Amino acid sequence: MRTPAKVRVGDAPDTRVVGPVSQTDIVRFAGAGGDFNPLHHDPEFVATSGFPGVIAMGQMQAGILAGWLSDTFGVEHVRSFGVRFVAPVFLGDTLTLGGTVVTITQTNGESLATLDLVASGDKGPVVTGSATVLVAAT
Repeated sequence: MRTPAKVRVGDAPDTRVVGPVSQTDIVRFAGAGGDFNPLHHDPEFVATSGFPGVIAMGQMQAGILAGWLSDTFGVEHVRSFGVRFVAPVFLGDTLTLGGTVVTITQTNGESLATLDLVASGDKGPVVTGSATVLVAAT
């Protein structure tokens, strides 16, 4: 088990850059998650949908953001994680993942940090969210 991270309010741990998103990334995630909506793989269907191209499923970006969170703080220290999908991700987009510590509270003898999270694509945020993680007492 990892030692909980030492953070302060306002800290923004190192970001992670992922991508560019490929059709292979989307197909692999579709297979793992069972999401075979044609918006994610069928250019002819997408052309009738109003989107300019194939889009990645939102859960893929949420999962990538969860990976950044658990790699940064240790999966054993994650107490909550929630996201909101705000914009589509298209083939070729690059994602930047990160977060900022907004509060640290003492609860039941634990120091818990709340983070605002964001996954940004080439044109701005695509997923926003929040998480609570166990951190070292300061």
